[in-house]
Amino acid sequence: MSTAAVANPWFSWSYLQNNWADITKYTSQHVSLTVEAMVFALVIALPLALLARRVPALGTAAVGGSAVLYTVPSLALFGLLVPFTGIGRTTVLIGLTAYALLVLVRNAIVGLQGVPAEVSDAARGMGYSSTRRLLTVELPLALPAIITGVRLATVSTVALVTVGVVVGYGGLGQLMYRGFNSGYRAEIMTAAVLCLLIALAADLLLLAVGRAMTPWVRRRQA
Repeated sequence: MSTAAVANPWFSWSYLQNNWADITKYTSQHVSLTVEAMVFALVIALPLALLARRVPALGTAAVGGSAVLYTVPSLALFGLLVPFTGIGRTTVLIGLTAYALLVLVRNAIVGLQGVPAEVSDAARGMGYSSTRRLLTVELPLALPAIITGVRLATVSTVALVTVGVVVGYGGLGQLMYRGFNSGYRAEIMTAAVLCLLIALAADLLLLAVGRAMTPWVRRRQA
């Protein structure tokens, strides 16, 4: 093994020890950006899906609009936002929320449209108000599709956070960028592995939450 290979490894315990403060700082930033973006996207997506169910034309417009946003390259979107929102967290959150919307809106609409009409009619015949019917019948039945959308959007958001480095707030992307500039492999690999672990942990957590919230799906599968 050459001296250069030893001096510039892909994995380095000494790098972790010497840069632990930066690693924890940017990991925390990465996780918080992901969580906040998903919360904002859900707050916007669910009302849009409910409204789209009542007004199909609005649903088409909502899905179309979010699809257009999704096709804009992330670098370009952040660059377009900077003159209005400045450099930093706000710009990154707006971009991440916009990208998560397409998956969430589509899955929420699909879930709500998949509720059997006879089930809604039965609830209506039992005297359920529209609000009670939505909260106790329709939303629970739409939950599997909604949770699937949340899982997909969360994993993609974890990856997209790194692009926020272009506006100085990219979580683990900061370490990747620093590693690329210095050519230090361990810094790049550490950030990449941590991104992968965050995405995996988030997906498993959401899978567990989804199963806990929809026990009837497990019973039906069994």
